[in-house]
Amino acid sequence: MPRVKLYTSPECLFCEKVKRFLRNHKIEFTEVDVSVDRDGAIELVEKSGQLGVPVLDVDGKILIGYDKEEMRKALGIVGELGNPQR
Repeated sequence: MPRVKLYTSPECLFCEKVKRFLRNHKIEFTEVDVSVDRDGAIELVEKSGQLGVPVLDVDGKILIGYDKEEMRKALGIVGELGNPQR
């Protein structure tokens, strides 16, 4: 299982979509709210080069924004839930 960290902020609608995607696929993740976690915000900028969220760190692979296909690839998810690709 990959180590997954999600950088978020409370007002971020796409952050909620990423969280829903991860939960729907039963992916455990650590959430870092950069609006209250100063060290987390610094870490986010160091990893991604920017302060915008959502940013997903999957074992060191940085994904910026909400891109289901990129998340599937990084997390090794094949197809949709209940409809695996062959």
